[in-house]
Amino acid sequence: MNGAVPEQKRTWTTGTAPGIFPLLGNGIALYRRPLAFLNSLPAHGDLVEIRLGPRRAWMVCHPELAHEMLTDPHTFDKGGPLYDRLGKLMGDGLVTCRQPAHRDRRRLLQPAFRPSHAAAYTELVAGEAESVCEEWQPGRAVPVSEAMTTLTTRVISRVLLSDSLDDATSAEVRDCLADVVRGLFVRTVVPVDALFRLPTPANRRYRRALARLHAVIDTTIAERRRGTPRDDILGTLLTPAPGDGGARALTDQEVHDHLITLLLTGAETSALSLAAAFSLLARDPEAEQRLHAELDTVLPGGRRPGPADLPHLVRTRCVVTETLRHSSPGWLFTRVTTRETEFAGCRLPAGATVLYSPYLLHHDPSSFPDPERFDPDRWLPGRPTAEQRRATMPFSAGNRKCLGDEFAMVELTVALATIAGRVRLRHLPGHTTRPPRPAITLGPRSLVMTCEARSRGPAGSAPAGHRPAAAGHCSPDSRTAGDHVVDSA
Repeated sequence: MNGAVPEQKRTWTTGTAPGIFPLLGNGIALYRRPLAFLNSLPAHGDLVEIRLGPRRAWMVCHPELAHEMLTDPHTFDKGGPLYDRLGKLMGDGLVTCRQPAHRDRRRLLQPAFRPSHAAAYTELVAGEAESVCEEWQPGRAVPVSEAMTTLTTRVISRVLLSDSLDDATSAEVRDCLADVVRGLFVRTVVPVDALFRLPTPANRRYRRALARLHAVIDTTIAERRRGTPRDDILGTLLTPAPGDGGARALTDQEVHDHLITLLLTGAETSALSLAAAFSLLARDPEAEQRLHAELDTVLPGGRRPGPADLPHLVRTRCVVTETLRHSSPGWLFTRVTTRETEFAGCRLPAGATVLYSPYLLHHDPSSFPDPERFDPDRWLPGRPTAEQRRATMPFSAGNRKCLGDEFAMVELTVALATIAGRVRLRHLPGHTTRPPRPAITLGPRSLVMTCEARSRGPAGSAPAGHRPAAAGHCSPDSRTAGDHVVDSA
């Protein structure tokens, strides 16, 4: 007989959110004060019942519960109001497909987003980042949100489609994406279809943007079918890989669904993250100074970063990671139960909607002391605890974790290093931080800042009191952050 004490099973608490309105449920609070509403929920339990319109739903308020749900995709599958709406936009692509179809779709796209391939995109990102900021003049106002969306739309469209989209079409796609993500959110929190059939300006704008996005993708596929094969993701989708055992060719609709999924997820969230990073750095001169010291050392003379520089941009990656914790653009997601199940001591019926919020988990003071403070040093090597790593899930967790997580980290790190190595961005006089405008993603959508020329210190210089970070990737590595059981298939 051993003297080991058996581990006690945690007792979870459950409750119900107040302020439920007839027909609209908690949708009014979630739309008007999304972050305040989320922050109010943990006081009512680890799993809290809310209403989305007339529909019952349950919000996960503890990171361990979120992991339990996300690592059991056969019970908690993609679905619920968010994915029902996304399915109408993306079709049956990788993000919206149900679990039985997921493995084959992921296998098809995985090779293009392996970490080794992501590093190869460094030159592409750096070049596009230089192009975006090269005409910024010191002392002039810069539309940062618009510029970052231009940058990320160019990058993802070139990864997906090479140079198939000209500048005018890329700009049109950028504007359409903005209208679509705003319209999707209100359709998720108030899922009453009759409201969105009304001919209001917002509804018409959403339908026009959606139709134009689909038309651009269809035209590109048709032109590529008639033209020369290209070495990009569209080329991969159109040509079965050698050794696939005669795998059938994808239909145009299947190719379309994959492309629009990757375009939507690859442009909007990265743009919001970059805009948020520059806004947060402008409010924290010490963090900005430490970032600049690293860039002056690793990239002397403001040279363009390359793949070999990535392991040395430790603080730059820390800024990205802390931005994703503090201001994660993917802030609210849904799952649906495939069968009756017990979860946190609560019996959920088959078809129940369960939500989790990276924003809520990332701002839990029990995981992150002083969670509202922007502190990139949280992520220096050796600093984050195992609990903090598990609580950080900007790319989700489990086998439905974001396919492009490492690509996104490379893109954000390289773009931030390229731009911050050349200019400093300052908030306009009188700037105040406003509550975010709710959409399917959250972040600064109309941020305008002033551009300043940046004087660089000599190579190896650092501000007083600054200690260089240890070489190596900043923890947590996005391939394992928030997840110990990632399925790479």
